[in-house]
Amino acid sequence: MASPSVSPSPSASPPPTYPIFRYHPRHPSFPYTAHDFLRQDESPDTDFYAAPRFVTHIDDHAIRLLREYYAHNLPHQGRVLDICSSWVSHFPKELEERAVRSAKGERAAEEEELEVVGMGINERELAANPVLKERILQDLNTTPEIPATVGVLDAATCVVSIDYLTHPKEVLESLRGRMKEGGVVHLIISNRCFPTKAVGRWLRVGEQEKLLMVGDYLHWSGWREVEVVTLCDGRGEGGGWFGLGRPDPLWVVRGRKVGG
Repeated sequence: MASPSVSPSPSASPPPTYPIFRYHPRHPSFPYTAHDFLRQDESPDTDFYAAPRFVTHIDDHAIRLLREYYAHNLPHQGRVLDICSSWVSHFPKELEERAVRSAKGERAAEEEELEVVGMGINERELAANPVLKERILQDLNTTPEIPATVGVLDAATCVVSIDYLTHPKEVLESLRGRMKEGGVVHLIISNRCFPTKAVGRWLRVGEQEKLLMVGDYLHWSGWREVEVVTLCDGRGEGGGWFGLGRPDPLWVVRGRKVGG
């Protein structure tokens, strides 16, 4: 499954073949309660994230895999929302350069525009992200709604942050309402987090259940064709500090807007 307006350049390498698991609903209704979303630290997120963190939250191996995935699965034109955004969005070089030109108003007349909107909680981190044409400062845990100012979206991304949302169903329902028919949301999952800010159930279950949990979020907020893509299962070597340890596992749980 790719976004409908993906159009890789003629010189692009063939897309990798990923293990893909098709999600099937497991429950007759949304299965989670408010208790599942309680956190160890319920202090305002604006306080916790007040100081900018100019670091990456997955290892270099995972970042390379994510960029490769994005190269073949994000639209190369249109409008993309990066929720829970930061100082870096991990776009591949071609998409990053196109988005930067769009953000600076420097794209060639014949070039299709790629606009990236970043929604996050730290103003300095968003300001440092060069691919963002627009920036929205908003805490999705206090205001779990995607504002109309994002416009009509072709795709959306969220990198290793879905585990921090205390109202994921509401956020994803709202996101679906802003998405074009056929648009895809890509939720990137790994096993790193700030444990005091992750929702409680996330910390109590294993990796497979985490992926199914995010599939539940998408299904019960109206997304369809939900599937889990394994970019790295975390086995082998070549990850961690200086490539000397096991790599960070990396998955994409994605869904498509189908049926209005």
